[in-house]
Amino acid sequence: MRISGNVFLVTGGGNGIGREVVLALRARGARVAAVDLSLDGLSETARLVGEDVRLTTHVPDVTDWDAVERVVADVVAAHGQLDGVLNVAGIIQPFVPVKDLERAVFEKVMAVNFWGVVNVTTAALPVLLTRPAASITNISSMGSFAAVPGQTAYGASKAAVTQFTAGLWAELRDTPVEVTVVMPGGVSTGIATHSGAERPGQDASDSPVDLTTPAEAARQIVAGTEKGSYRVVIGKDARLLDVLSRAMPRRANQFLARRMSSLLD
Repeated sequence: MRISGNVFLVTGGGNGIGREVVLALRARGARVAAVDLSLDGLSETARLVGEDVRLTTHVPDVTDWDAVERVVADVVAAHGQLDGVLNVAGIIQPFVPVKDLERAVFEKVMAVNFWGVVNVTTAALPVLLTRPAASITNISSMGSFAAVPGQTAYGASKAAVTQFTAGLWAELRDTPVEVTVVMPGGVSTGIATHSGAERPGQDASDSPVDLTTPAEAARQIVAGTEKGSYRVVIGKDARLLDVLSRAMPRRANQFLARRMSSLLD
């Protein structure tokens, strides 16, 4: 679908990939509603965009259905329409095995990563179906098809996003709404810090895989949205595991478990 002149709601717009998606959409001439729980993060995104009425910022909790319904109505009121949704917001868990993961943390990861996507999508869908062309782009993860040690809850939440998006695509294939799932590999964001899951003394340079920059990830996400791609896989690591997990699923899990085992040290 066309980017320029259309209105897109972007969750997670206050940092990381979400912020870069906002910037990329604005650079392409879109009107954007940036959504995030962090007012400070949204303020920085707005500063980077510059004074521009074509950007609005909104601070709902995507896990709160009533708040999400209100923000969709607010976006339509502010921009006059809504043409696309990009569900980028997400968190990881602390790097611990399932046996040591608190139930409340597991539920929070599922609430943000899966139910947040469901809430925003289902609240926006009635509006999107009235448009001549519209899009839903959901960010899943490489972790949805190969397990990262210490991120089992995260991987489960992203696998749910992948299947939810596939179901949406099947249901909406004869409508004006195009549906895209995005599976990034490692991206150099501050997601661990924003999730409260940072490990003392570790930074992006410690990663055992090559990381994609947030700006490059955003470029590919926006390009996939524009093309109406069924699936976008970002990064050499994700592309390798995408192939390996389908051809030899056990070996793919073994490969990633060995490569990422240091995360649990």
